Amino acid sequence: METSELKAFKKRLLTMRADNEQDSETTATARKPVELDQTSVGRLSRMDALQVQAMQMETERRRHQELQRIDAALARIEDGEFGYCAVCGEDIEAKRLEHDPTVPACIACARAS
Repeated sequence: METSELKAFKKRLLTMRADNEQDSETTATARKPVELDQTSVGRLSRMDALQVQAMQMETERRRHQELQRIDAALARIEDGEFGYCAVCGEDIEAKRLEHDPTVPACIACARAS
């Protein structure tokens, strides 16, 4: 893979990472514990708040997984292994990387697992 392509993928991955972290900061308040004070909030409102909190916690878990994939892809760029399948060592198709630059495996190995 050419140096210019690697730089473009690195830039895209860093942008993805920054966007992910910004989204996490934006939704931090929705993940805070829900107050159970019955004098200020009714039972249904608390249930709604608990549901929103649970959904945001799951979204945050998925963001964390995405950050791990992004960090792994950035590490592969630094190690000179980006664009090669982590399983078989063959090239990962350019279209696959363009769609998701965090993928560690070629389509054949991904299907096999």
